[in-house]
Formats: sequence, structure tokens, C-alpha cells
Amino acid sequence: MSLITVRNLWKEYGEQVVLERMNLDIGEHEFCTLVGASGCGKTTFLRMLLGEETPSRGQLLLDGVPMPNEPGPDRGIVFQRYSVFPHLTVLGNVLIGLELRGARLLGRLFGRARREAVRQAEHMLDAVGLSAHRNKYPSALSGGMQQRLAIAQALMMRPRVLLLDEPFGALDPGIRADMHRLLRQLWQQDRITVFMVTHDIQEAFALGTRVLVFDKVRLDTQAPGAYGATVTYDIPLLRRSEHITREVEATRRKTERFQHSLPHGASATL
Repeated sequence: MSLITVRNLWKEYGEQVVLERMNLDIGEHEFCTLVGASGCGKTTFLRMLLGEETPSRGQLLLDGVPMPNEPGPDRGIVFQRYSVFPHLTVLGNVLIGLELRGARLLGRLFGRARREAVRQAEHMLDAVGLSAHRNKYPSALSGGMQQRLAIAQALMMRPRVLLLDEPFGALDPGIRADMHRLLRQLWQQDRITVFMVTHDIQEAFALGTRVLVFDKVRLDTQAPGAYGATVTYDIPLLRRSEHITREVEATRRKTERFQHSLPHGASATL
């Protein structure tokens, strides 16, 4: 079963059609990059995955059931503008999700529960390279560090799906390359499913295992809002590391079959 299923999906705002006739099947641990012209519905689709928007027609399913119509901890999001709390320290920003989940009335954990939450938060800060800045406020961080913090904040709740809306568009090329390496590492490590909107084609092909191209297939110059966009190209990309892993696994299976076919007590060197 697919993790996310899209069937004949439409999204309309009054007479303006933003998305139409979308059909997709997204499996676990895919990294989908979304590209296309501005205004073709990429961010709208992301907001529907988050639960901020609902389909006008068709189905959007998570594990075979309708997507919840509100954001939840199973779906994390990172925007281009750094979505962190300026009044909280770096540690506080990463800790806030666990505290709100564990103590909904007070918004703060105590005793053993807080110590465990702090331990998890510090582990996440170490993963994104921010341990040395745990007591700083976001205003004291560089742009790249703030985006690392936003990603750590989103991943802290262990979401199954991570949504990224042009997360690196405002970063310098060097910092952007560092963020690419970090994101690939976290994606592999936590085996999350990622949807990332980007206007950078190079970035889309460098990061994704699948590139989804959004565009309009029908146009009416007299009524530009009459038709919506859909996924016109769905391009699968096989990452080299995955290819090697599959080759190793295939070789292991062949070896096991060969060894099982040998007479009892015999051995072979491959």
C-alpha cells in the first residue's frame, strides 16, 4: 500500500482552479521534489498534505484513509522564512514540541520527563551541528544555522512526512550545499518521506528520488483561472547509494540460493 495516495484531486477557490486531475502514489522513504512555474499549485499541494487545505474534489489519502484536515505531528514543515520562535533559545525551540505534547495545559515538562526531553533535544541539536549554540537565541544565528534549527524543530516530533517549501532559497551557495548534505543524511537516517518545493532544477535532481513537474495542460487566455495545474511529468531518479544497496542485496540473495543448492557439508568460494 502507498503511504500517500492522490486520486483525481482538484483544488478550487471559487471560480479559480488551482489543481486538477492529479493522480499519484507515493511510497515510504521517497524524496519528492516539486518543480514548476510560480502559481502552478506546488505550495497549495504542500498545504493540502499538511492539512491546512482540503481537496475540492477527489481523494488525498494517508495510509489508505483521508488525510486529516488539520496539521499533526506525523507531518512536519519547514518554510523558506525561518519558522522558529525568536523568544526561545536554540534548545528551547527544539524542546517546545515535546513539552507541548507532554504537558498540554502548562506547556512545560518537569522532573524525569523534562530531563528525557532535554536529552532527546540535545541529541537532535548534535545531529544538525548546533550543540555549541544551544543557549543562543535565533537572532544570534546565521541564516544557515536558523534553517538547521527549523529542520531540527520539525524533525523533533519524528514525523513520517517532512514538507519543505523552498527551504534553501535564501541561502548562499556554500551554505546551501551544506544544507543539502545535512538533509540527505537525515532523510537516510530517519527514513522519512520528503516533499520539497524548489525553483532550482539542479537542486531538484540532486536531492530527489523523484521529480514531480507541475504545469497546466489546458489554457484559456480569456479565463486564466478556468483550468488548473497537474503533475505533467513524474520522473523517477535512482540514487547511486540505493543502486549499490540493491546490487549488494541481490548478490546476497543469489549467494544464499546457491549455497542452499549445494549438497549437505559441501562449500563453495564465490
